[in-house]
Amino acid sequence: MMDNKKFEKIARALSDASRITILQQFKKKKGCLYCAEITELLDLTQPSVSHHLKQLVDADLLIPEKEGRNLKYVLNEEVLDDYISSLSALKD
Repeated sequence: MMDNKKFEKIARALSDASRITILQQFKKKKGCLYCAEITELLDLTQPSVSHHLKQLVDADLLIPEKEGRNLKYVLNEEVLDDYISSLSALKD
């Protein structure tokens, strides 16, 4: 079971529609996404996308990986699974 502080941080990160949309893009791509790709997929400015990505990284939902001058992001499925399990435990 996830500790309450981490649970809260993830819940806050997921409380924005743009961040949910970003995570949905990871599901569609089944892999990694670059910041530039996410900016193209969403109707948001690059600074806005960077802000949302930072929130998701801070909550450990995305793992940033440096690739040359670019950053690519990978979905942290383990943390997402732990969060979903902790959320499910609330109704048991």
